[in-house]
Amino acid sequence: MEIHEIRYFLAVCRTLNFTKAAEQCNVTQPALTRAVQKLENELGGLLFSRERGNTHLTELGRLMQPHLEEVLARTVAAKEQAGRFLRLESAHLRLGVMCTIGPLRFVGFLNHFRTDHPGIELTLTENVLVRLSEALLGGELDVAVMAKADGFDERLRAEPLYSERFVVACSVGHPFARRNAIAMREMDGQIYLQRINCEFRDVLREQCEACGAQIVRSYRSEREDWIQTMVAAGMGVCFLPEFSATHPGVVVRPVQDPEVQREVCLVTVAGRRWSPALSSFVQAIRRYRWPKAVETLPALTPVEA
Repeated sequence: MEIHEIRYFLAVCRTLNFTKAAEQCNVTQPALTRAVQKLENELGGLLFSRERGNTHLTELGRLMQPHLEEVLARTVAAKEQAGRFLRLESAHLRLGVMCTIGPLRFVGFLNHFRTDHPGIELTLTENVLVRLSEALLGGELDVAVMAKADGFDERLRAEPLYSERFVVACSVGHPFARRNAIAMREMDGQIYLQRINCEFRDVLREQCEACGAQIVRSYRSEREDWIQTMVAAGMGVCFLPEFSATHPGVVVRPVQDPEVQREVCLVTVAGRRWSPALSSFVQAIRRYRWPKAVETLPALTPVEA
């Protein structure tokens, strides 16, 4: 059963005249007649009773008409929906964002993207690195923004977006707050509040140890807001990515000697074809000019407290 056969059948239903139906469908009458006969053969019975000057639906024809009208309507609707999707008038994009990546840098880009592509509905999903990678490979996400210290799975394609330093977060009353920058060795003896979901936690720990700094682990949590609230309360310090959104009462200072950075990447599945919506998103994020480092961060020259 082909769509043009259904269309021809419904044209005859409307006109009850094979000649007029053929004209409406822009085909010859023999071609339309053959298509209707083929449909009748497939369904196993006559759809029309053709008498001189009196063409009318058979009982089978009356039974099939509403079903075939629905088939044609669904087909037309599907084509229209596909057209809107391809024209980016009604498209959906699923974006995963690693939970340690702050929103501050992305607000400007998302605003530009929405303005330029109002027909694309964007759903943001926040999760840890492993879950986002699994969701990408499983087809639950179209694209993700992530960072990884030791490189991504070979099945994923990572494209660098920007780099950001790690900073030390402390309370307003902490001695670090009176410094312009903190050397890694100065973390020695500090009470440390561990962010469980930090993908660079092992790298930061190794850097501390390499500089002879032994931190004192106190609390650990997967909740960034809990850690920052405890930092603001003076319960300890923690490392944060430079562009994280910070709570009131939290002061951040750059880390140096050594400086630790991470590369934030746009990640897709290698070899998987992109939808028009994803192609537009990738092109837009490639063109976007990311703001420079947060202006409120102090210079990297340390001063005496």
